[in-house]
Amino acid sequence: MGTNKNTILGWATLIMIIMGFTLIGMGAFKYDDVAGWGFVAVGIGFLANAWVFSSLKGRL
Repeated sequence: MGTNKNTILGWATLIMIIMGFTLIGMGAFKYDDVAGWGFVAVGIGFLANAWVFSSLKGRL
């Protein structure tokens, strides 16, 4: 299995999507106070970065 730039960006996108949804879920279901908003904000940031990585795939 050859790992080129597109494969690495694809794996990074998948990992960041999983982490983003995990953080949003932790903020929504585990922490009910102000810390939950921080988890949700960081999770949205992870999803935004995953979107950027996904759009870069094939262009580098």
